[in-house]
Amino acid sequence: MRTVELLLDEAAESAVREAWRRLADAGLPSQARHRSPTNGPHLTLAACPELTAPIRWELAEAAAALPLPVRFAGLIRFERPTSVLAWSLALDAALADLHRKVWEAVTSDYRPETLNPFHAPSGWSPHITLGRTRRPGAFTSRRIPGILPPPPLSARLTTLRSFDTETGTLEILTPRA
Repeated sequence: MRTVELLLDEAAESAVREAWRRLADAGLPSQARHRSPTNGPHLTLAACPELTAPIRWELAEAAAALPLPVRFAGLIRFERPTSVLAWSLALDAALADLHRKVWEAVTSDYRPETLNPFHAPSGWSPHITLGRTRRPGAFTSRRIPGILPPPPLSARLTTLRSFDTETGTLEILTPRA
């Protein structure tokens, strides 16, 4: 499986890593415990079995929109099927447009119903994961907001990349020259 992700600017990445550290120090599930060298704060836009040539062509067009300013919107929790704690991002017109372009790129070669429904425009909730676990309700403690630093007010999404879940390799997806 290949993901399509956006990376944060340096200051926002540092803030996310600080949140990861604080969760880990408090004994809570945290992305800081994910020791892969490819682990880093990111926003997942889509995932598909392979990045075909037509998909790559369209992703290069989407990458031309970067850097893209975004606003953090607060702390959110998901229970689907894993428990996830994240900082949400405001879904403004520019971010929605970029996501739509990426979704259209991956659905140019794969039927939408074969892809993760949480990545479809109707179900996508832009967020930066802080912690994840298979333990239901792991992030329901009222003390969690007090553990975390405040999210950045704003950030820039700077780089489009793909992660290959089979090989563990990352690929930067650049705009067409």
